[in-house]
Amino acid sequence: MTDLTPIQKEIVTALEQMKEKSLITEANLAKKVRENAKISGKNKAGICLKDLEICIEYLGENKELPYALHLNSANEILIKKVGSDESLSSCAAREWKLLDGDAKKRRQSSEKSISVLTNGDLRQKASGGKGLQKRTDRKKMSFRDVEEME
Repeated sequence: MTDLTPIQKEIVTALEQMKEKSLITEANLAKKVRENAKISGKNKAGICLKDLEICIEYLGENKELPYALHLNSANEILIKKVGSDESLSSCAAREWKLLDGDAKKRRQSSEKSISVLTNGDLRQKASGGKGLQKRTDRKKMSFRDVEEME
């Protein structure tokens, strides 16, 4: 996994953990990535198609874990396990498959309006940045102190 970005490594890890499932939805995969990476927030965020395609290729070539990508009518990605049945002796039936051209264009255009998980989300978590915190204590200014300053 040396040539993968940090978010792609998290996606690969999540897909490997979910390998016993025959169908993985984008929402379930994103939830697993957030859970593994301990990302708080972005609960409605999806997975970028470009990152997912690289991960599917990586798993198909290096881990021999073939998945096929599909797009539903709401432009959400469905990840199906390919060739899980041992009776399939055909090599073509066990290869990973990416989206076709029309579906890929449809998904990419919808990604402009949705939130997706990025490397920046992992950097914020790794940097130890503080999340949004409400101010609970209010400091009051003493008017006597102000008069003494003048």
